[in-house]
Amino acid sequence: MKNDEAIKFIIPDYIISILRKLEEAGIEAYLVGGCVRDLLMDNPPAGGVKDWDIATNAKPEEIVRIFPDSVYENEFGTVGIKIKIDANLRMECESTNSINIENKTEIVEVTTFRIESKYSDKRHPDGVKFAKTLKEDLSRRDFTVNAMALKISNFQFPISNKISNYKIIDLFDGQEDLKNKIIRAVGDAGERFNEDALRMMRAIRFASTLNGIFNFQFSTLPTGRQVFKQISNSKYQIRNNKLNWKIEEKTLEAIKKNAKNIEYVSRERIKDELIKIILSDNPSEGIDMLHKTGLLDYIIPELKKGVDMAQNRHHIYTIYKHNLLSLKFCPSKKLETRLAALLHDIAKPQTKRGEGEFATFYNHDHVGARVARKILERLKFSRNIIDKVFLLVDNHMFYYNPEEVSESSVRRLIQKVGLENMKDLLDLRISDRLGSGVPKAKPYKLRHMEYIIDKVSTDAVSVKMLKINGNDLMKDLNIASGPIIGAIMDVLLSEVIEDASKNNRENLLFRAKELMKLDLEKLRQMAKKKIEEKKEEDDEEIKKKHWVR
Repeated sequence: MKNDEAIKFIIPDYIISILRKLEEAGIEAYLVGGCVRDLLMDNPPAGGVKDWDIATNAKPEEIVRIFPDSVYENEFGTVGIKIKIDANLRMECESTNSINIENKTEIVEVTTFRIESKYSDKRHPDGVKFAKTLKEDLSRRDFTVNAMALKISNFQFPISNKISNYKIIDLFDGQEDLKNKIIRAVGDAGERFNEDALRMMRAIRFASTLNGIFNFQFSTLPTGRQVFKQISNSKYQIRNNKLNWKIEEKTLEAIKKNAKNIEYVSRERIKDELIKIILSDNPSEGIDMLHKTGLLDYIIPELKKGVDMAQNRHHIYTIYKHNLLSLKFCPSKKLETRLAALLHDIAKPQTKRGEGEFATFYNHDHVGARVARKILERLKFSRNIIDKVFLLVDNHMFYYNPEEVSESSVRRLIQKVGLENMKDLLDLRISDRLGSGVPKAKPYKLRHMEYIIDKVSTDAVSVKMLKINGNDLMKDLNIASGPIIGAIMDVLLSEVIEDASKNNRENLLFRAKELMKLDLEKLRQMAKKKIEEKKEEDDEEIKKKHWVR
């Protein structure tokens, strides 16, 4: 791209400051990797400081001399340059150790050109050698769209973060692949994946997450050759931008051939890539690519059990496709809700009874919650995420019909899952519906349920929400402290859940006086009986109305 045709890239001033200081010291310095790709896509890195990478021919010791307050504590030639965000949120290159209490220190990584030796463990290089040229450094990178560099030709004074004097170094046709939305390995794909097996998941992640529009478009010369051409200072979308990203054929075949090597990668790194796929704009396509390449066999093999398994007369899709579509149409951007959408029917294969249109899947929700827990524990998800997904999957079969379900049943559901989780549970139900091919995401009965939830959200669903507490019983009724207090409170709660109007101090104290006459065991049986009766009633309603599930 010629400089007079260059579009002005907006680059943070602290990055420009680092590049300028290196250049003034007679050192080559380039922006490299994903940040260059994203700039060309007119999609500036959104992850903050960590998304900007600088490569240089300077040795780490030289970089440290230029930035004396930097950090160098690794064997990969990466020096961390400290920058700070001041109270006005303006980030600057840091030259002293004095940081105001309002300031936050961040790190920009500057790495010496390097070439890497064999990857015996398919995760880490056996050794790292410094390279002399940018070409050697770029040739070790994963994909062509990530193997480009940007060099600022000269620096303006005062420094401006709108850069127009630059050169794109593209040695592996990354811009062409960017135009065609192709993920292609640099050099031999098999070698790249043998160096780091996680790159196979990264290929799929990039194919499912890359989006945005280009800030240049392609025009065709009379010879048929396509060149970059700036039309104006405005942003333009290239003609074939609607194409989906795809993995180049040889790269895809190399993933299939080497899929088993993903077992060499730590579960934590696999989890991190999986999260990025799940939270992308095309999560179902990403999961399906994991399946088609064989990687899913080693990540979530439980999903594959439903690939060719039909359901019944209420489902037009196989179990696997239903799970994918539920993820695809999940209205929530929360990781836990999307994971629940993907895994909510994970246990249908082992709970299926019978064949054809009258097949059943009794208790697949409860079994599925346990299976989902094992999957997420295996992948090293946090306890909070695991518990939330378990709760959503375990309760996704809740029954609700405006003509048959009372406010008390909604209060019991809120008591069971928590008011703070009701929105996510409803989003999971919407995912389940749309994943089944129904036309409406939120039919009348779900809208009605939202209304009831709002209506009863202040009603008591736990002992803490009753208008009296244990101290009131001891003081007003002269009851001694002991297990009987808890038993009375449990019975009162079960009655208030049935009828919210009973939750007033006068009624509760009056009722407590009556309950005092019963012995402890009788009270416990009353509370337990009420709970079990309602649980059995709800289970029967589910079996009657949703037996096909």
